[in-house]
Amino acid sequence: MDSTTQDLVAGLLAGPTPGLAQRPTANPNWWPQDAPQTKQEGKKALAELGESLSDYQERLFASAAAGTATDSVLLILQGMDTSGKGGIVRHVMGLVDPQGVAHHSFKAPTPEEAAHDFLWRIERRIPARGMIGVFDRSHYEDVLIHRVKRLSSPERIEQRYGQINDFENRLQERGIRVVKVLLHISREEQYQRLMARLDDPAKQWKYTTDDIEDRLLWDEYQRAYEIAIERTHTERNPWYIVPADQKWAARWCVARLLQRELASIDPHWPPVTYDVAEQRARLEASR
Repeated sequence: MDSTTQDLVAGLLAGPTPGLAQRPTANPNWWPQDAPQTKQEGKKALAELGESLSDYQERLFASAAAGTATDSVLLILQGMDTSGKGGIVRHVMGLVDPQGVAHHSFKAPTPEEAAHDFLWRIERRIPARGMIGVFDRSHYEDVLIHRVKRLSSPERIEQRYGQINDFENRLQERGIRVVKVLLHISREEQYQRLMARLDDPAKQWKYTTDDIEDRLLWDEYQRAYEIAIERTHTERNPWYIVPADQKWAARWCVARLLQRELASIDPHWPPVTYDVAEQRARLEASR
């Protein structure tokens, strides 16, 4: 792992006590010296990362098609409304072949889902071998919203933290690399982004009145995130807190984390089951 990635990982790691109020949402002082420093540089750096991500992802998907894949990746994106989850999906995951990506956004559970354990609908969507899975919101909604809006008892929520840890450990045992990202946005930046939605007819469809209801519970949500991270940040399945006020920086961070995970898998092109020279000769003869 190169020094820039080492510095980035060290700066993003949540640790056992995340202290969100003390963590920067933009321009962190630990930002690697060799990392992009401006929006223009960030866009260029993201495009360059795309070449590496695409290569890794294609090899991973090819190994799955050949039946030799043993690993997959699950990117979990959490964050307040407007924190940039959709932008990560569009601009980072858009750098790779969509046939190798399984994206799911978990909203309020359906009646069928609510009739089961909270992890039931999650387990049905975990990525197959050779795939990159993306959860735009996830099983963490069932401890975040439930704590803030008191939809479950404190005892039930505490139990769920343990269930989440067990679940994520099982994923690792099955070869699913879990990358957990909190997109950490400031209250002021969220205000600006919500106002931008109201000002632009092309973005008004993204706005819901629930956005304001949740904004009024800002402090409660921040505390719920802190508790969730404290309970579920482990050495095996760590949390990364990504400054999200600058969209270009957040996208570059997530792309770099994803590249790091794919590099650790280091997928190879699957061996072919035919004689290349023989098939080349047959192809020439068919002209």
